[in-house]
Amino acid sequence: MTGWAIEAGGYHSGRMPGIDLHAHTLYSDGTFTPRRSVGLARERGLDVLAITDHDTVDGLGEARAAGRELGVEVVPGIEFSTVSDGEGVHVLCYLMDADDAELAAELQRLREDRYTRGERMVAKLQGLGHPISFERVREIAEGGTIVRPHVAQALVEAGVVPTLKDAFSEELIGSGGRAYVEKHALAPVEALRLIHRAGGVCVLAHPGTFRETNPVPAALIEEMAAAGLDGIEASHPEHTEEVERRYVEMAESLGLLWTGGSDCHGDRYDPVRLGMRSTTREQFERLTARAAELRAAVAGGSGARPAVGGTRRRPAPPGLAGR
Repeated sequence: MTGWAIEAGGYHSGRMPGIDLHAHTLYSDGTFTPRRSVGLARERGLDVLAITDHDTVDGLGEARAAGRELGVEVVPGIEFSTVSDGEGVHVLCYLMDADDAELAAELQRLREDRYTRGERMVAKLQGLGHPISFERVREIAEGGTIVRPHVAQALVEAGVVPTLKDAFSEELIGSGGRAYVEKHALAPVEALRLIHRAGGVCVLAHPGTFRETNPVPAALIEEMAAAGLDGIEASHPEHTEEVERRYVEMAESLGLLWTGGSDCHGDRYDPVRLGMRSTTREQFERLTARAAELRAAVAGGSGARPAVGGTRRRPAPPGLAGR
């Protein structure tokens, strides 16, 4: 396995950056345009960048046009916000058919739900005496999908809280908080099946950040693997070296590919993360090969699931069970 080093801002594998498979733009909760994201990728030595906005593909056209101009391969993606046992589980989708009718219908439903959810959260906050407006939240979103960080920014601007993180509390818009509103969301396995029907590759995002400090339950990962999960995002800025090693080991034990990505949100969070984590060329080639298999299966009307990389699936090792 590749060596490891600790850099400013956290753990980082010894691999040179080149393939970042997790980035957001202003079409969801990032602050950069797709073009700026791709331009920064070029500046930072990345030759592949996945745009994975939450529940939308609206930024992909601009990103891919910029990629062709600047010599950066742009991988189309989506990050689905799914729910399991009342808790959010993020699922990444790559190389799907963005024009798939079922996928497009679900994304439209999610977008409409996010809009009304934002309205209802703002109404609750106003009822609690906080001076924010939905008009301002819409301005912050700049036409993109409305998500909680947009509401959080409005709270910061209004002087209700000093930082975005402080808005995610029991008193405000944290899960179960006084102004929190439940959202429409698929279950993780439902999202996985939707992604596969659209010819996309499904990767579990940053499993070490479930419920703030606890990891996604191993039982859920095994359930998703049994249902056809393709990979695990092992390398992430909020995963320590130990956690990253753990998820690489889990992916390998389950016969899954593993990825790395910065989860960059522009300058919404400090520092700008783009390129801070990366995917190896070997794993990226496994991902693209898997996408080709899935698209061929969809075109042929087959429900069969070829094994990822030919590796037989095995139960998670004892050291990972229950984590």
